Amino acid sequence: MFQRFLITSIIIVSLCLPAMAVSPLSGLMERIDSGLSGKIKVTVEPDTVDYFELSQDGVRPEITANNYVSAAMGLNYYLKYTAGVHLSWNCMSVALPDTMPPVKSPVRMSTSMPLRYYLNYCTHSYSMAFWDWARWEREIDWMALHGINMPLAITGTETVWRNTLRRLGYPDDKIAGFVAGPAFQAWWLMNNLEGWGGPNTDEYYERQIALQRLILGRMREFGMEPVLPGYSGMIPHDAASVIGIDVADSGNWLGFVRPAFVMPGSDAFQRVAKIYYEELTGLYGKAHFYSMDPFHEGGNTDGIDLGEAGKTIFRAMREGSPGAVWVLQAWQENPRVAMLDSLSPGDVVLLDLQAENRPVWNLRPELFGNHDWLYCMLLNFGGNVGLFGKLHALIKGYEKAAASSRTLSGIGLTMEGIENNPVMYELICELPWMNSETDGFRWLSTYAKARYGKADSRLDRAWQLLGRSVYACADTVVQQGTVESVFCARPADKVSQVSAWANSKEYYNPDDVVAAARLMASAADDFAGNANFEYDFVDVVRQAVADRGRAVLKRAGLTLKSGDRDGYSSAAGEFLHLIDLQDSLLGTLPDFRLGRWLDAARGCGDSPQEKERWEWNARVQITTWGHREASDAGELHDYAHREWQGLLRDFYKPRWQRWFDERLAHWGTESVPDIDFYSMEETWTRSVGRYSPEPEGEPVAVARYVLSEVFPE
Repeated sequence: MFQRFLITSIIIVSLCLPAMAVSPLSGLMERIDSGLSGKIKVTVEPDTVDYFELSQDGVRPEITANNYVSAAMGLNYYLKYTAGVHLSWNCMSVALPDTMPPVKSPVRMSTSMPLRYYLNYCTHSYSMAFWDWARWEREIDWMALHGINMPLAITGTETVWRNTLRRLGYPDDKIAGFVAGPAFQAWWLMNNLEGWGGPNTDEYYERQIALQRLILGRMREFGMEPVLPGYSGMIPHDAASVIGIDVADSGNWLGFVRPAFVMPGSDAFQRVAKIYYEELTGLYGKAHFYSMDPFHEGGNTDGIDLGEAGKTIFRAMREGSPGAVWVLQAWQENPRVAMLDSLSPGDVVLLDLQAENRPVWNLRPELFGNHDWLYCMLLNFGGNVGLFGKLHALIKGYEKAAASSRTLSGIGLTMEGIENNPVMYELICELPWMNSETDGFRWLSTYAKARYGKADSRLDRAWQLLGRSVYACADTVVQQGTVESVFCARPADKVSQVSAWANSKEYYNPDDVVAAARLMASAADDFAGNANFEYDFVDVVRQAVADRGRAVLKRAGLTLKSGDRDGYSSAAGEFLHLIDLQDSLLGTLPDFRLGRWLDAARGCGDSPQEKERWEWNARVQITTWGHREASDAGELHDYAHREWQGLLRDFYKPRWQRWFDERLAHWGTESVPDIDFYSMEETWTRSVGRYSPEPEGEPVAVARYVLSEVFPE
């Protein structure tokens, strides 16, 4: 098993961090509610096992734990299951009573899983690309409250690369064409593309340095061990001709030119790696964990000695940070067995990246039987909006892995996008702390009570319905996240999914979602002003409307096949009306508004030109994704689609309107004339402004109206 390491607070730079009264827990509690740190007693007593205890010290609840992260996990457990307060992405602060509810019976929870990993490279682009420190601070609080102690931290890596390439003699104008823009840095750092979304300004580089130092400073205050991006051999594709470095061509990725790969074992690899780690350490300090994933998603390995590559990458990491551990994603063909043959137990931590969906830990014993690994839940692809989960399969899969594998060392949350399906992330974060088998339906009852602050039979029944439908995707169904909303698809006569690789299956009865929405509507008067209830009610109604859209589109297809023009026109009109209703529903919460995403992007820019470039980044990522070749031939268009207010009205609806209009105008012909959707889409991506982040309408009232309009009883 993974050898425990001593978690220490590392001061690497002079930071202007908010003052902590006693500990980072005090600051965390004050951000939840002013004065909370004086209402709860926290005691840290180090131990070899991660644990927390809840008890009562006079009028104050007391949390005792072995470290700050365990204490924060205990705080979250107390708030959820004693105080009736659920802190979630949509609401991270609440008003609490002067005297907190007492702990009536002592609680002790511990875990044998020392590592709890957080984030995917993609998350940093799909959700976090334009965050400021205030938003990062809330997210690090979320991490601590959920027991995360091993977060991926890639912010500011573009400066490491800029400095490294400058020292290698690579000119600045070339660097500008190599480093990707903020919405696409995940795929640049995973060696998939160069430069897309850039160039970046000097001011941007400086902001990112300052932001990463704040992020790392806070993570280390909590005792987390950030995972920094290490060096795996990436180099600009023209490095051979520009700076004379011997490289291997890595080919293309979905229409983009990949960076090249410095030949392992060469003096050039050692030289580049040494400079890279010097720059990384100089900016952000050393780390215990480094993430490197060479040959990601089809990278060319022709002519490369994989065994030598593995030894070279590992040796360079250890020279940069003695004792460090290599973190790799088990994804598609990676990691290659030959790359890890020479590495010993303790050298590597493997992420079974989507173990809840396509587990590989039990299929590759040559890797997972020798190296520490984490049972990870990916769940969300592209930041897509939609209710989805393998709740029961997740429980069974994790429990099987924990009972069967001697090298399982923890769990990981490896979603491509966050701020969705909070129930699934609550569950996986709790699993390592549970000491007995878990029944999914019983757990959902406790979740519903914690989520809304009190038990309610109507909401309990609603969650039982969701637990047997959208959250009961079977372990035999392999698909990339939610059953996608066809509102967001490029139009066609027959549409089953939006993104090219979704493999969406209609695995649940949509009537269960409608019934859950109606139960929530019946309880709404008793939960007025409850942020979690409002978010969930809107989200469940949204899912019901999206499911209805799928049914209406199928009806349109049947009328087309039968030659019923009036029936087709009626179905088309209903479909477009559903998009309008969905748009108005989602406009009631900032969480589902396009304006919030675009406003954050523009907020990262200093000059008008920079603001427009980052807005373009934000618009392209969630629509065309890439240039025409990548979008169409590479099939990246709509991969990161979002069912958001504004996007529904102005991007998705015009495509469908055009499609239906052409169909009706050419009724009786063999097919609709070709529509250049990319041209329509690109025009929208180059637009500027127009979208407010501010909610419009009262969420419960609008949700009730939409529900009754679409599903009259």
